Amino acid sequence: MFPWLWFWSPTLHLPFSGSVAQQIEPDTQWFFAGIPAQAGNGQIEKKAFEVASYGSQLGWITEVLLAQASPGSVDADRAAGALRKLEKAHAEIEVVKKQSRAELAEAASAALARLQQADPAAYERLLASAAAGPRRLPR
Repeated sequence: MFPWLWFWSPTLHLPFSGSVAQQIEPDTQWFFAGIPAQAGNGQIEKKAFEVASYGSQLGWITEVLLAQASPGSVDADRAAGALRKLEKAHAEIEVVKKQSRAELAEAASAALARLQQADPAAYERLLASAAAGPRRLPR
């Protein structure tokens, strides 16, 4: 096409004329990434949520508590079932926490090994600082 006639060739986009790939799965990472460090670990919270949602956990706790506080308000079999589910979720979440602590220790060990290779003096300062107590890390 001749460049001086560009205004005579409009760009037309018909349906399905371009890329039609679309990700439908919702992004829920923002929720767990928004958990402040002092409130908990977002990755552990996400894994715990995969075990049982917060609503499920709260429902089980409510049923067990109401059955204890005022007998007869919740069916005894239902409360017993909720207690079993709560105990099972607790055990699974404890396994998740244990695995997370092991992964954290592995990552720290690997980071220390890399620091020892890259800067032996900084590695020695870090070890000395850690031996003195977790007040502040050397720069």
